[in-house]
Amino acid sequence: MNFLAHAWLAGPHPADRLGGLMGDFVKGPLPGALSPALAAGVRLHRRIDSFAEGHPAFRRSRSRVSTARRRVAGVMVDMFYDHFLARDWGAFHPEPLAVFTAAQYRLLAGAGEALPLRLRTLLPSMREDDWLASYRDADTVAYALERMAGRLRPGNPLYGAGVELRAEYAGFEADCRDFLPDARAFAQAFWQAEGVSAGE
Repeated sequence: MNFLAHAWLAGPHPADRLGGLMGDFVKGPLPGALSPALAAGVRLHRRIDSFAEGHPAFRRSRSRVSTARRRVAGVMVDMFYDHFLARDWGAFHPEPLAVFTAAQYRLLAGAGEALPLRLRTLLPSMREDDWLASYRDADTVAYALERMAGRLRPGNPLYGAGVELRAEYAGFEADCRDFLPDARAFAQAFWQAEGVSAGE
């Protein structure tokens, strides 16, 4: 999953959301240097990623990606699912998307030195360009994939990857609709096992 989905799945508690948003930037065993609350959010982030990789809908989405881009299909599908979540946000969360995303940027900004360095470096651009909500536009997803490709070696398969979303749009949408409720239930079960309420 990408940033928006991880923030949504992390539940309502600030430390859990912060840990969920930090997940891609924290490596190694937990808790490491993190507080127990942040470590729990990162742990959920990692478990959601593993859950996604084995979920039938996510696997169907990966198979929709062309053979030439199959090795980066997981990254692409993560971003495609954030597109559908952002586009249809009102079906998943009672708070307006703009209000939700603004709260996440404030949360990240308030974390200061607790944020991994790379995330601290990215945060100004993330907030200015509203990464969490901007993927509701399919053209922005395509642009983000191009920018990501530009940071990798020349000729990598992410170049032009936005065409894949448009080519199989209805299929990716159906897969995402199948996946998100199961991912939400998985996250809720995680927090119940941790002894934390995951209700909104």
